[in-house]
Amino acid sequence: MVHTVWKRPKVSLCIVSLLTLCTLMSIIHTPTAFASPAAPDANQKGISWPAGQQLPTFARPGHLDVIDMGEQSAEMQLTLATLEGNINRERPRIYLIEHNAREGATTWLEKSKLPLTTYTDPWKLISKYTHEIRGIIIYDPDTPDTINAATTLAGIKTGIVVHPDMVAKLTAAPYKLPILEDLRGRFKTRLEVVNWEIANLWPQANHRLLFGLAPTAASSIPEDNWKHFQVVAEETNEITNGSNHKVYDIDLSNFLGNESIYVRLQDSFPQGGWGPSVHEVTVKADGQVIAHFIPCSDDEEQYVFDHDSSSCSYGPTDQHRFADGTSYFVYRFTPPADTRQLTISLDMWNEYKISATGIKPEHTSDIGKPFGNLRDYVVANRAMVFWLSANRPSEARLFEQIASQVQPGTPYLGWFDSEPDGVRMLSRHGIYTLAADWFTNLTVHSGIPRANQPPATPATPNLENKIYLTYVASDGDNLQYNEHHMYELWNDPNRGKVPLNWTISPLLRDASPLILNYYQTTATPNDQLIAGPSGMGYFNPSEWPKSNLAVYFEHSRRYLKELGITTVDVLDTQYSPSDAIARAYKDYMNPPGVFYNYDSHGKTSTVAGLPVSLRVHEVNVDRTIEAIKQDSANWDGTSPLFISVQLSAWDTIPARDALKITQALGANYVAVRGDHFFQLYRQANGLPQYHP
Repeated sequence: MVHTVWKRPKVSLCIVSLLTLCTLMSIIHTPTAFASPAAPDANQKGISWPAGQQLPTFARPGHLDVIDMGEQSAEMQLTLATLEGNINRERPRIYLIEHNAREGATTWLEKSKLPLTTYTDPWKLISKYTHEIRGIIIYDPDTPDTINAATTLAGIKTGIVVHPDMVAKLTAAPYKLPILEDLRGRFKTRLEVVNWEIANLWPQANHRLLFGLAPTAASSIPEDNWKHFQVVAEETNEITNGSNHKVYDIDLSNFLGNESIYVRLQDSFPQGGWGPSVHEVTVKADGQVIAHFIPCSDDEEQYVFDHDSSSCSYGPTDQHRFADGTSYFVYRFTPPADTRQLTISLDMWNEYKISATGIKPEHTSDIGKPFGNLRDYVVANRAMVFWLSANRPSEARLFEQIASQVQPGTPYLGWFDSEPDGVRMLSRHGIYTLAADWFTNLTVHSGIPRANQPPATPATPNLENKIYLTYVASDGDNLQYNEHHMYELWNDPNRGKVPLNWTISPLLRDASPLILNYYQTTATPNDQLIAGPSGMGYFNPSEWPKSNLAVYFEHSRRYLKELGITTVDVLDTQYSPSDAIARAYKDYMNPPGVFYNYDSHGKTSTVAGLPVSLRVHEVNVDRTIEAIKQDSANWDGTSPLFISVQLSAWDTIPARDALKITQALGANYVAVRGDHFFQLYRQANGLPQYHP
């Protein structure tokens, strides 16, 4: 996940029936008071979910049956994940090892210290639990969105999701599982699938959670897939501000001779993450237009050969597709057979690398594979999962209909086709986001007890006439980042050498006490855990319903206080908070200050009595140092200056790079923790000292 600051027919949704409510209450207990997820009772079965607790607590696991998913097909991984969800609903007993986990395949399993039995044959694992499964749900490989419908059904009907090729084996001895639902041939489009889910499954589903998961994951593509492509245009300067925006005319005539021509667009500086942004495409064959479209529109789809992980931005005047870092996208154009000259005109900006070929690539990532990540949690909670665009009108309207049917404060787990549009839309409905689509074994993590041990806060240093710097590592609201990549960054040997603010999800308190405890107990005095955007979960404060903002902040405050977290990172659609939002943070969450958005230059100021710091953010260490120097160029040394710095978790190694920046700047610059940064700012500006 990369946080970016900006840059159907009507269906009547039914209310949960009394029968459905009774079914849910049988597995989810809801006392009325806000309660800490104390260590689950060893004899507890099922799921405990007190009112006010944001995510459920699972029973304490006693023994785990473990299997390595790296040895299984994508189809079997999906089946095993839905088996895991059903079995772990009563008590966590199955754990699926993610083969390519960045923290190491068995890191959290080893830290759990639970006894285990290892399986290599998935059929033996299925056989062990067949008596607890009521049957199978068959999805339609020709309509991938049926994977989501089947996942929802798996929870409601206590079944497992299977590919058609697995049906014969599972319906025969020794399994003899009946077919609970066969989704083959029933749907042609995504909208048909989701409308059917709403009409038939939503009334039976748990409404305390929403899930958004792409039905398939992009297939990995071998590098030799691109061996025939030749570079035809490339930006050789690091440009991140759109200053090279123009229409680029590129001659593709050398690639004529076969049926089609393929054009690949990618980032010329993948380490920086500011790849090509394309607003308009025109292709001419011998002067005649054969293709013309605005990217991310319905007109574009017929020309896209491979979307990869490219993204869309839907600004009112600059709708565009972009490919940052290692992502790309490929267009396919088929000119008339006798074409002599072919040109493509790209209305484009930033760091582009364009290559072309007349030979069809052997692979496309658009032929996706099923994946099981997070689906165990969907199934165990008997929730509904879907995948809808937050900006394509026909899908977005349906997305909004679903969002309007849950209570404000409901969490949405998963991700979007467009981060800013998805977060903004859900925020308007009072729904916050937990990026979690690649979290694994959440049904196990939610039941492993560990003590909440907030790190001690060192004393604030004395105020001097210095330039105070504080560094913020991004993306900590992302549960899967906490599980995977944060562990990798956290174990950099430079951690602890310079004060650094690590954003983290306060909802690890519910989701994984094990992961939370690890970061708490291994933090040095220079590591401060702060709340990722924008409190308890990711939302845009300016978009949140004003009538519910105080309630949401009160819930956030309880989580933060219990975890010893004081400082908050905020991402919003507004450049700076309004007085009303600043007062809401101050009155209801009580932080010493907030980091609010980021830009190429920073500024720390006071809004309605609350210290607010806009962070400096640049693409690499050298440019970050230059930006800090520019922001401090007018400092006269007679009073302190305060500058905060954003370090992207995906483009930097925060501990290493914070050290490099600090060492390069000299003695007038002092790096401090975020809480100290805001305390010193308060002291320098005559504000009341902060008291948690």
